[in-house]
Amino acid sequence: MTATKSKTWKIKDIKGGITSAQGFRAGAVTAGIKASKKADCGLIISDFPCCCAGAFTTNAVRAASVDWCERLLPSKSIRAVFCNSGNANACTGKQGIADTKKIALDIAKLLDSEKEVVLVAQTGVIGHFLPMDKIGKSIPGLVNNTKKSVANSGADFARAIMTTDTKMKECSFTVSTKSGTFLIGGCTKGSGMIHPNMATMLAFITTDAKISPQNLNLVVKKTVNKTFNNLTVDGDTSTNDMVLVLANGATGVSVNQGDPLLAFEEALYKVCEVLCQKIAEDGEGATKRVEINVCKAASFEDAKKAAKAIANSNLVKTALFGNDPNWGRILCAIGYSGAIFSKENIVLRLCGTTVFKSMRPVVFDAKKLSNLMKKPVVHIDVALGTGKESAVAHTCDLTYDYIKINAEYHT
Repeated sequence: MTATKSKTWKIKDIKGGITSAQGFRAGAVTAGIKASKKADCGLIISDFPCCCAGAFTTNAVRAASVDWCERLLPSKSIRAVFCNSGNANACTGKQGIADTKKIALDIAKLLDSEKEVVLVAQTGVIGHFLPMDKIGKSIPGLVNNTKKSVANSGADFARAIMTTDTKMKECSFTVSTKSGTFLIGGCTKGSGMIHPNMATMLAFITTDAKISPQNLNLVVKKTVNKTFNNLTVDGDTSTNDMVLVLANGATGVSVNQGDPLLAFEEALYKVCEVLCQKIAEDGEGATKRVEINVCKAASFEDAKKAAKAIANSNLVKTALFGNDPNWGRILCAIGYSGAIFSKENIVLRLCGTTVFKSMRPVVFDAKKLSNLMKKPVVHIDVALGTGKESAVAHTCDLTYDYIKINAEYHT
């Protein structure tokens, strides 16, 4: 995110999600994919064609929906996003590809459009064919549900895409610029199988600002690299991960250059950062969210390496679960991260308490610090002492319940 000396815009958080921005509608239905009988199909529709860009999993084993979306983006003509939970439609070969196209085609027909204007996202168990009879029968009702004027339709969509999540995750902001005011909001799902780059997480973000596909694509890639790609729960990168950002320009407020573009970039960063926090907070079996802030680095890449190494360390995360201020595990992760740091100037703080400085331990009250680590959010702050760059990573503690949840996930 680019900083300026004096901002000409204001960003304020408001209640809402993907339907906060003008011209976006959403809906959800229970198609019967999940045994729980909860809503398992969601749909986002824009009243206007959208510029859209995305970021996708780096896993070489990919779901058909990932390939479908990546082939179409960036675009200036997207109208809808379909998402189902309970079935990843991954490792399903030609049948999986055909089923993804069929879903897009069925929705497009109801919108009097071509299938290329419909994006598809999926999450759930890998290796099972989609119950296309159930999904096909549910699509007309799903499209109709988006036409209803329901205040919480965005939240309905956010709940329908959940798998092992324990809570719905959404946020939104209003952005006031000299060119006018626009809104941006999003929702996400993700609890386990979370690891850079991207995870078993899906994120959908909408805005009524006006931006070109090229600019949107650049900002999305840049922002995802600073947010979702620094998020980890368990070190597993999934087959279905994607972040989709849709801009329908309903307000007419252009954010293609100058301060408006900087305002949009900052607002998108805020949405992604909040959604990352919500995923980390809801990590499978987690008792606390952990935020790692690395500053005073020679480069962003150095800061990112150190932050991700700490976030990915199972030894660090188990110590956090036990409220054990074992700072040596954190320092060890920094050491093998490949980040350049100054032995004379490095500083490590845990829950605001300095525990290590200039390659020497600092005396602290271990019992008091252990009690601070029991809070819902734990902060780890590292100053590498080599420059002015910074990065943030998000994770959670690693608990007994994580093993239980994943040992029983398929059965």
